[in-house]
Amino acid sequence: MRFYTGLALILFVFLQACSPAHTVQSNMGGRDKALDEMLKQPGFQSAQVGVCLYDPSSSSYKVNYQGDKYFIPASNTKLFSLYAGMKYLGDSLVGMRYLADDTALYILPSGDPTLLHPSFPDQPVIRFLQHSRKHLYLTNGNWMDKPLGRGWAWDDYNDDYMSERSGFPVYGNLIRWVSDSLSASFYSIPDINWPVRFSTDTTKKIFHVQRDLTGNAFEITEGKGGRTREQDVPFITEGVASAALLLKDTVGREVRVGGRVPRGAGAGTLYSRPVDSMFRPMMYNSDNFFAEQTLLMVSNELLGNMSDSRIIDTLLKTDLKDLPQHPFWVDGCGLSRNDLFTPQDFIWLLNRLKNEFGLDRMKRILPTGGTGTLASYYRQDSGYIFAKTGSLSGVVALSGYLITQKGHLLLFSILINNYTGSGVTARRQMEQLIHTFRSNY
Repeated sequence: MRFYTGLALILFVFLQACSPAHTVQSNMGGRDKALDEMLKQPGFQSAQVGVCLYDPSSSSYKVNYQGDKYFIPASNTKLFSLYAGMKYLGDSLVGMRYLADDTALYILPSGDPTLLHPSFPDQPVIRFLQHSRKHLYLTNGNWMDKPLGRGWAWDDYNDDYMSERSGFPVYGNLIRWVSDSLSASFYSIPDINWPVRFSTDTTKKIFHVQRDLTGNAFEITEGKGGRTREQDVPFITEGVASAALLLKDTVGREVRVGGRVPRGAGAGTLYSRPVDSMFRPMMYNSDNFFAEQTLLMVSNELLGNMSDSRIIDTLLKTDLKDLPQHPFWVDGCGLSRNDLFTPQDFIWLLNRLKNEFGLDRMKRILPTGGTGTLASYYRQDSGYIFAKTGSLSGVVALSGYLITQKGHLLLFSILINNYTGSGVTARRQMEQLIHTFRSNY
């Protein structure tokens, strides 16, 4: 009889542990009712949720719900790339390094993604190359990575959020296609000599450009309707070959790929712009390309070559060795579902960013309510929340800084995986939770 009683007790404990009807304990001595309510909502009951709310003044968690569990963080990964960039890229981006002799100038790529980018009209590197009277050679010896990141979805290759990575990017590694309603014509920025064909499908109503999977050939679907339309399409970089080709018209003469650098050539470094002028749109717009190139630029500065895997391994063994849980980190932007981090990892990093670079600078770089990727959210908390969003199918994330109604600074990280409902609904429920945190703490 004693055996059966013990077995029943073990079974009861097991069933209680597996039951979804749980409550969330806060470190304030009771349940966090707001989080309890969110977890009961449709879509959350079968989801994986991790929530941390941390008080840096007392070095304690107000809420720590599954904070040590691993989640796909989506674009919250950019916070780690941001930290690396702020730590090692200095005040200004290296636009390029170069070696020169009497007749030739050899360009040593730095990975700067702002070269000829439409958001940056001032182009010091281009001016320098235009004024040079030497033969121009573009090298690629410091590139040690692949154009697409580990775990990226191959069938997104035509979408503007998945530009190829490269050592010497130009135009954001995108071709902008424009359908001009006034002249009933099509053109590209920059102008290209790559093959272009027109679709014979007359049933499609929307202007669309599709690049071939394996080459820089583009098919244009004219569509219907009179208004001007634009579409940005990634091109295949082919190392630095495409960049050299597209530079030719801008610089005004041929840019050759490769070339043997002679001994005794003079060295120089050319800076392009302040780092925060790139970090801000990187975080405000969740720009995948800027984040990827940031990590590659850090790799180039620290290791002398561009490699995600090598720089990630280096950072995890040095600056990030004290993270609460060791992440599985594979890319700079969070497009990969192979990335795995914990909420406590993000709390640790946010505290590190604040302590090393100051809260004021973080406020300038991260969007607040009603701006950037938070444009439709946190309007009532604008100026009190500064955070990075993250979104993939079934993934919603938000990590950042929160100033409560009592003027108290808190750090938070909310990671949600396998949410089955609308992403907008999930973000609205997350918004309500944050607003309650701001009121209650």
